[in-house]
Amino acid sequence: MGNFIKWIGAGVGFTLGGPIGSILGFVVGSIIGGFSKEDIENAKKYSASGGNVQSGDFEISLLLLSSVVIKADGKVDTRELDYVRSHFKNMYGEERAANAFKLFKGFIQNNAISTQQICVQIRQNLTHASRLQLIHFLFGIAKADGNVVEAEVNTIKTIASYLYISLNDFESIKAMFYEDSESAYKILEIEKNATNDEVKSAHRRMVKKYHPDKLQHLGEEHVKGAEEKFKQVQKAYEQIQKERGM
Repeated sequence: MGNFIKWIGAGVGFTLGGPIGSILGFVVGSIIGGFSKEDIENAKKYSASGGNVQSGDFEISLLLLSSVVIKADGKVDTRELDYVRSHFKNMYGEERAANAFKLFKGFIQNNAISTQQICVQIRQNLTHASRLQLIHFLFGIAKADGNVVEAEVNTIKTIASYLYISLNDFESIKAMFYEDSESAYKILEIEKNATNDEVKSAHRRMVKKYHPDKLQHLGEEHVKGAEEKFKQVQKAYEQIQKERGM
């Protein structure tokens, strides 16, 4: 249990309090077992001892919101679970991913999670770039079972609105996962009839918005995730350039 407390506290700050802290304490206490107020205080001590605080907060936020999306269509698909497990393993390594997935399964079993309350807490504490990265990961989960399930997409849309993610940003990230004839334009947040100068301007704006450096404070493991969004922006721009002979 001590190692688990160390893992939770190693890079966690704001998620030990508020609605998320309550859920965290309940899940660890009732499903994983033996989580007391003293453990919470120990976790806070580990958190205060140094390290990248927001990295752990992002991780907990990701786990919580992922559990909401996975349950959105009324069933838990093993392919979606595998997606979360494999991505956490790639980001965090075997041991940290195992702890994270244990907590994640606890969140899935908890039916008392208020999406709005946890999103408000996340919104107040994570940067806009970090919140965009959360939405990107959630779309990856929704697409993991190969089906475009409207309930999951609507759930992510609701989460995005609670996180103060604009509709344009939401559609931009969605277009990275669900391709149609206008996907490249949606990724750059412009209309298909945009001028070449508008395309170039949009590209510069999106490069700035999705640049991986904006997530440096979350640690190298999360910068890798941001690089995927960045690549999609480049790909969309190159596709439009090719189509137009720019």
